[in-house]
Amino acid sequence: MNNSVSDRSFYVESEEEDDVEKDFNKSIEDGGDSDSSAESFTENQQPNNPSSYNTQWPQSYRQSIDLYSSVPSPGIGFLGTPSLSRLGSSYLSSSLTRRHTPETLPFLPKPLPTLADKEQQQQPQRRSSHSLLPPLPRRTSVRKDEKASRVTHDHHPMSRHSSFTQAVFNGINVLCGVGILSTPYAIKEGGWLGLFVLLIFAVLSFYTGLLLRYCLDSQPGLETYPDIGQAAFGIGGRIGISIVLYVELYACCIEYIILESDNLSSLFPNAQLSLGGFVLDAHLLFAIATTLAVLPTVWLRDLSVLSYISAGGVIASILVSLCLFWVGLVDGVGFENKGTPLNLATLPVAMGLYGYCYSGHAVFPNIYTSLEKRNQYPAIILTCFCICTFLYAGVAAVGYTMFGESIQSQFTLNMPHNLVASKIALWTTVVNPFTKYALTMSPVAMSLEELVPANKSYIYSILIRTALVVSTLVVGLCIPFFGLVMSLIGSLFTMLVTLILPCACFLSILRGRITRFQRTLCIIIIAVGVVSSAFGTFSAISKIVENLRSPA
Repeated sequence: MNNSVSDRSFYVESEEEDDVEKDFNKSIEDGGDSDSSAESFTENQQPNNPSSYNTQWPQSYRQSIDLYSSVPSPGIGFLGTPSLSRLGSSYLSSSLTRRHTPETLPFLPKPLPTLADKEQQQQPQRRSSHSLLPPLPRRTSVRKDEKASRVTHDHHPMSRHSSFTQAVFNGINVLCGVGILSTPYAIKEGGWLGLFVLLIFAVLSFYTGLLLRYCLDSQPGLETYPDIGQAAFGIGGRIGISIVLYVELYACCIEYIILESDNLSSLFPNAQLSLGGFVLDAHLLFAIATTLAVLPTVWLRDLSVLSYISAGGVIASILVSLCLFWVGLVDGVGFENKGTPLNLATLPVAMGLYGYCYSGHAVFPNIYTSLEKRNQYPAIILTCFCICTFLYAGVAAVGYTMFGESIQSQFTLNMPHNLVASKIALWTTVVNPFTKYALTMSPVAMSLEELVPANKSYIYSILIRTALVVSTLVVGLCIPFFGLVMSLIGSLFTMLVTLILPCACFLSILRGRITRFQRTLCIIIIAVGVVSSAFGTFSAISKIVENLRSPA
């Protein structure tokens, strides 16, 4: 059964060629209206040239990131745009269904354009490949008269229906993740004045989020971060940015393994398993158990249910934060520790932790292109950053004043286990990554599946996904330091994705059309990102090596 992602690439190219030929023939057959039809054909095909961005690797980026960020959603009222149920199955099976249906045959008749299509063609505004997609199908089965005439990549039709509230929810769901658990630890590493770093990163990240919008609006057909990279630096830029984004997602999955191992071993410290001459302690046992538990979810072909559940990440973050406040205010732990104003020696580690908190730029283009009213985008990301920054700073201050210098890399590990609020926080922290792991790993797996032979795609897909999951276990066991690994991710990857690359792409794409102030500000942000990345990465790696060398 040939159901690979790479198989789809052939289908897309052939389909585009058939569409071009049939549209042109139709314009000739229209008789008296041939001139106007030819002009209409030429005009309609014009935006398709930039849409070649979506025919380059990784073609699966849009669909996989939409699932990861919960951008595509049904009419449940608080998530993003189109229905996930229309996927029917994941990318693995949908490509098989579409590839072997009669809709790819060139001699089949093409449906007449609908009124919605005509109105869409008359819009003078910038058109991405979303605007070239047909209306949502009325049936879930694939029929030859439901062909996506100019689809440049095979995923669910993404129309612009996301409201302000939906987009804000999606943005917070992406920004406010496991990074909130380490914000009190960041104060320990950087001191109280380190909170200004959090605020500075919030302001700079908000501005670079706006820059992504200008990049998307600069040319037709741009709709994802890799598209922006290709527009700015060619195919090399697209591939380079994609690799950075995928490695960042892969590293987040390593964090999930470490997180589960730490918290479950905290709940059950005496758990162990003897296998022959080997004894698995609690950390090792729960790391392996977590890997075995998430592995079947990574094999799933339909991740829509997980996408719905993972959208509760916002609720989980708020619930864990409320439990922390409850333990301090109601359960009597109290707030006594004052701490140090500034800790220069380990401030770079704190910079990486704070930077990790704003690693949502990979999804911002998807959120923007799914908006019904795109002029609301600045207000949307401003709302997201304000809410998340307030939550980060509040949890950091409360957690550190509660536990002081004894604070661990996850504040849940410091909470007294005999309290109900502590148990709620711990179990919420444990359950949430199980729903997010597969969604976080799927973009990485799907990008690799585009490169495998079509005749062995199913076997390769299973092997790729299994190898990725097992490798996260191995890395997590080798470097079991949640806070330091998070600081490394924030310094090495998030600084690139959030601060450096948006400014570099903006300067490259819009060169000659920007003001001197914009150019100067972008250069300053790039410098801040480079310096923060260099010092943060060096500091995180140094502390990881130091901890590995020290006796257990």
